[in-house]
Amino acid sequence: MIMEGILPINKPRGMTSHDVVFKLRKILHTKKIGHSGTLDPNVDGVLPICVGPATKVVPYLMASGKIYRGTVTLGFATETEDLDGEEIARKPLTQPFTDAQILHAMTGLVGDIEQIPPMYSAVKVNGRKLYEYARAGETVERPVRHIHVDRFEQNGPTTFDAATGTQIIPFEIACGKGTYVRTLSVQLGEALGVPAVMSDLTRIKSGGFTLSQTLTLDEVSAAVEDGSIQQRMLPIDVALAHYPVVNLKLAEWDIVANGGFLSPSILVDQAVTAVKFQGHIKALYQLSNDGKVAKPLKMFSNHL
Repeated sequence: MIMEGILPINKPRGMTSHDVVFKLRKILHTKKIGHSGTLDPNVDGVLPICVGPATKVVPYLMASGKIYRGTVTLGFATETEDLDGEEIARKPLTQPFTDAQILHAMTGLVGDIEQIPPMYSAVKVNGRKLYEYARAGETVERPVRHIHVDRFEQNGPTTFDAATGTQIIPFEIACGKGTYVRTLSVQLGEALGVPAVMSDLTRIKSGGFTLSQTLTLDEVSAAVEDGSIQQRMLPIDVALAHYPVVNLKLAEWDIVANGGFLSPSILVDQAVTAVKFQGHIKALYQLSNDGKVAKPLKMFSNHL
């Protein structure tokens, strides 16, 4: 029996996302595993893992929004934009910013904005990752990225330390694919006119999964031991829940199973539609360029 499904993992701090995949390959005894959205080693939280044929839905999980909770510390900055890097700037605060000032600065970072990814990131430039340039002491022009922030809010009282001249702001952010929360923390500082650093971060939602739905690596190991692991995996349908769904008749399924075209009437409002047979999504269909047929956008399974 082929192991297939989605495992929302609670990634611990101190591990890379690749470390999690490496461990799961050993625990699950399968090589076909992928994750949907890298988390830095010093960040914990939701990391959706796709196993077996379910790796086909990784792009759809990555495209969904993410929600984080963390803190920004005002008053100093580091080369990595988090607490792992060497300090590169300091400007002690003589008094704390008010909630109103913080709200105004955060509001200016909501919507479609631009970011320059940090040098200590996995973004590739000329075939090399930026952190490889950084570790070699080299600099390179970084591409501007266009991202979307749904909301960026202070979610608790700030803490001001007069002795160190720093202020800690707790926040929650909902954002789209490709957003660097580290960089957004720095941008918040820039909006307030002071250096800043992301000082804590947890991803509380990704791919539609929340922290309460996640499993630890130990829990996955235990499920393998007691034979319940397949029951703990979620079907690919959960990654495609935002698409309208139609149930196929047997004759239509015979066509879909062979990657054939369907009548455009199968689509819901001519939008991309998930087609389901015997209780499981089998493919996504979309309108052809000439509008005459519905054609496969992505096949997930041609088996019953």
